[in-house]
Amino acid sequence: MKNIKTLLLLLMIVLLPFQLYANNEKKGEKLDIPEIVLGHLSDAYEWHITSYEGKNLSIPLPIIVQSKASGKWVCCTAESLPKPFYFDEKHHGKIYEKLADGSTVRPLDLSITKTVAQIWIVVIIMLIVFLSCARWYKHHDDRKEAPGGFVGMMEATVMYIYDDVVKASIGENHSRSYAPYLLTVFFFILTCNLIGLIPIFPGGANVTGNINITLFLAVCTMIAINLFGNKEYWKDIFWPKVPVFLKCPVPLMPVIELFGVFTKPFALMIRLFANMMAGHAVILSFTCVIFLGWSMGVGFGLGLNTFSIIMLLFMNLLELLVAFVQAYVFTLLSAVFIGLAHKEEEAE
Repeated sequence: MKNIKTLLLLLMIVLLPFQLYANNEKKGEKLDIPEIVLGHLSDAYEWHITSYEGKNLSIPLPIIVQSKASGKWVCCTAESLPKPFYFDEKHHGKIYEKLADGSTVRPLDLSITKTVAQIWIVVIIMLIVFLSCARWYKHHDDRKEAPGGFVGMMEATVMYIYDDVVKASIGENHSRSYAPYLLTVFFFILTCNLIGLIPIFPGGANVTGNINITLFLAVCTMIAINLFGNKEYWKDIFWPKVPVFLKCPVPLMPVIELFGVFTKPFALMIRLFANMMAGHAVILSFTCVIFLGWSMGVGFGLGLNTFSIIMLLFMNLLELLVAFVQAYVFTLLSAVFIGLAHKEEEAE
């Protein structure tokens, strides 16, 4: 009984800040859970840290836009955005420019947004990790001494992806050519997923939950598939081994095969985007339930928030697994599609 009372007391102490925040919300605007979730999932021109009493604590990010009217470049922050530029909430807070005739246009925007800043953080982390591993191999003979610790873990991961994914899917002849790209994609997605689970700066940005990022990764795979595909690959698209009446006079199968050239990268893009965005949305929703519970009273607060915290722990552990799974699946499917573009000519 004493242990239960102690546990409840610790739980109330942990949840006290949420109650204070909820009380503050009751004095101000109503808690809008969909708006909070969508706001955290979307890109932004500043890195939001927290809010208290209607004031936002954020890290300003550089806004770089070119005016359509004058052609001049403007460099500023969200707090000092000059006229005629403004943030259009109808278009997810993107920057628009109001011209002299009253019309609005989208200026050339090269701003360092939250997603871009997160990508650069991921790039820096990857450079530090791989350069550190390379330094170990530079000063040690791996034929006489096996790496241990973090370097050993990285070597085991690289060899697993190369042997069981890249080489197994593409084949011995072409695996070394595509290994740098596929390993880079794997570790980039994995690092983005892991750092996105950190709720505070420098984490928290949902990079792989941004469809622009997954589109770019899918296009890179599409280029690798189609630009370097051999003649057997293109022969199977335009003249597949099916009965002639399926190929002419109506090219039914060639059209279907050609359509598959675009559906493969589309599937890669949507699968990664949907899984990562959904996971972050569920975690944010359970977080909002904590504040909603306290706004309904102490009784509801203890009950709903205990449930929410348990579900948050479960979802974070699940997302930790999903971070590895999605990086692995994207790399595996990319390797499989690339392997299909290097089919050997079958004997007649």
